[in-house]
Amino acid sequence: MLMFVFSIVVLVATIVGSISGIGGGVLIKPVMDASFPLTTSQISFLSGTTVLTMTIVSLLRSRKDLKLDLRTLMLAIGGAVGGIAGKQVFDIVKKAAGNDAFVGLVQNIIMVILTGAVFVYTLKKANIKTKNFKNPIFSLIVGLFLGVLSSFLGIGGGPINLMVLSYIFSLDTKNSALASLFIIFFSQLFSLVSSLVTRTVPTFEWPMLLMMMVCAVIGSTLGRMFSKKMDNKAVDKLFMALMAVIIALSIYNCIKFGMML
Repeated sequence: MLMFVFSIVVLVATIVGSISGIGGGVLIKPVMDASFPLTTSQISFLSGTTVLTMTIVSLLRSRKDLKLDLRTLMLAIGGAVGGIAGKQVFDIVKKAAGNDAFVGLVQNIIMVILTGAVFVYTLKKANIKTKNFKNPIFSLIVGLFLGVLSSFLGIGGGPINLMVLSYIFSLDTKNSALASLFIIFFSQLFSLVSSLVTRTVPTFEWPMLLMMMVCAVIGSTLGRMFSKKMDNKAVDKLFMALMAVIIALSIYNCIKFGMML
């Protein structure tokens, strides 16, 4: 029964994640934190691997729409390096804290701050004058920053990607979503490679991971179908609803992990 419920959670998360470009993990991670008796390492790994699966399918289906210019490629390279760096930061924080609850608390505090900032930005977006930076080195730095957050939080890319890409590069909602998925792919791929090379993959139940990956494939496929029928305004409304849910979940998790210290 638990596996069935969780499969529904992953399916819904990857559908809306594929549509909005937030990667699915930004919903999967806080739901797992709130509901499942797993360690932060296990949750981050399972969530990150699921998001990687989702982005592979989404990018394959969206390859004709993705603009692979120099800026996007530099964002991807930065995301790859950031994925490795974020994994190292996670391991350092976990080792220094010596307390799984503390790591979860830090992750969820960052989630509340970032998601809250994105929520406010999205509300005020119409009155904010965006930039359009084209410097490849700057794009590399932005990709690095987003990759570190993606890997450390175990959420894929999350809403912060869309806010940064929209403001710094003047991308509309759908193009931000595509670029976000591209960054998520490289950051999560290299984060996974880093875990394998350093032998820091946590123990986990293979049936759960396989179920999550299957749901990610189905969810990303359905998400792509729905995305074609939605305009930017509809995607924005979905995005805002998700932000409210994520903020509420993250605040709950902050309280939960805080009480465990």
